[in-house]
Amino acid sequence: MKRTSLPVAQELKNFHTMASPRRIELIILGNELLLGARTNEHLSYLASELGSYGLSIARNFVIQDDASEIGKVFKDAWKRSNILITTGGLGPTSNDNTREAIAKALGRKLKFDEDTRISIEERLSQTGMTLTEKVMKQCYYPEGFTLLPNRIGTAPGLLYREGNKTLIMLPGPTAELKSIFEKQAIPHLKKSNFLVHEKNSILVRTAGVAESIIEEHLTPIFEKHPNIKVGFCSKHNLVDIRLSPKRPGLSSKTLKKTAETCKQALGNHFVCFGATPLAEVVIQMLAERKKTIAVAESCTGGLLANAFTDVPGASQVFAGGDICYNNDAKIELLDVPESLLLQHGSVSAEVALAMVTGVAERFCSDYALSSTGFAGPGGGTKENPVGTVYLGFYSPLGAWSRKIHFMGDRPTVKQHAVNAALDWVRRELLEEPSLSGQPSIEEWALAEILK
Repeated sequence: MKRTSLPVAQELKNFHTMASPRRIELIILGNELLLGARTNEHLSYLASELGSYGLSIARNFVIQDDASEIGKVFKDAWKRSNILITTGGLGPTSNDNTREAIAKALGRKLKFDEDTRISIEERLSQTGMTLTEKVMKQCYYPEGFTLLPNRIGTAPGLLYREGNKTLIMLPGPTAELKSIFEKQAIPHLKKSNFLVHEKNSILVRTAGVAESIIEEHLTPIFEKHPNIKVGFCSKHNLVDIRLSPKRPGLSSKTLKKTAETCKQALGNHFVCFGATPLAEVVIQMLAERKKTIAVAESCTGGLLANAFTDVPGASQVFAGGDICYNNDAKIELLDVPESLLLQHGSVSAEVALAMVTGVAERFCSDYALSSTGFAGPGGGTKENPVGTVYLGFYSPLGAWSRKIHFMGDRPTVKQHAVNAALDWVRRELLEEPSLSGQPSIEEWALAEILK
């Protein structure tokens, strides 16, 4: 079979909307979803991506990995939809039945693709695995479908056109789904005239302040622009505000100007335009200033270091870190005085300060952050109840500590602490000029979104 080569998606760089209303439905496969073993990340991701291009999802189905159920739900959804997206069920196991069930529903025979076999065999050889009969199940595709190569996994995606209808079938692993959707499915939707007219949508990211306060700051702006649709999303010390037209006709210039006005009103609460992670913003700011940072973690257990190392190119500014969970580690690795721990306890402003100073000296970094606290559900005292976190911040100008209390379960408290620490150093860096003369992260992000 001759493969169709689709162009790489320029995500969020061009904003389009449909020439006419289109109905989009999703079918998400997975027994584990219905059992509560994992969350439905596919729905939130696809809804966000499609929303950025002016498309909305009309209906979402989550069903079992059962061939007859897949066929029945598919037939009904296919009748109603212009765009139908399925996720999951394209792998090599006996539970992966999506390909076969939809081929049967459409009356299509399955064909074998030799190029896919070669690709899978090469990928497996890199991990020391061999190609088995079960794995070769992924090499079959329904007749008349286009294969969407999987660059980071084994199961390719599938694409099918019939009249004014488009079927997009994506593998279940989230990273593979995102790669195929962004690099191949989105360009196809543009090419097929589903995304043709200009569409404006800008995300304004803020940090360190409650959603109600953000809304209070921005309401006077939005009242002057009744044609702009505003959506708020708050999570882990971040508040995102999405601006988009309520109806076609609003110019990108008006939307951009409104976003810039929001930025000015927010002051240092403003992080960037777009969904750039806080750690990436901090890394960009440190790189501009040719500075380094290190971390000393107790209650966050490595999440702060992980946030930095999740960003490509972090090594130019991230010197390293120590996870010092018990007192002996704090003494041995960070030179925290034992007397300080005995007098004030490990969860205290004094210890957070000693930790951040110790790690800055250990790694010879320009900046440093530390965390110590009670993430729960156990621990805590009357003075420092569960949810209490002490953060430390070190800079060339000195060192400080800060006490914060977060609500939520253990993972939530830990993530809140990470974002609060990142936001602290971000705000401090804002007070210092950039030395590179390069555009700031927010200037770069807005330029990328709107060009």
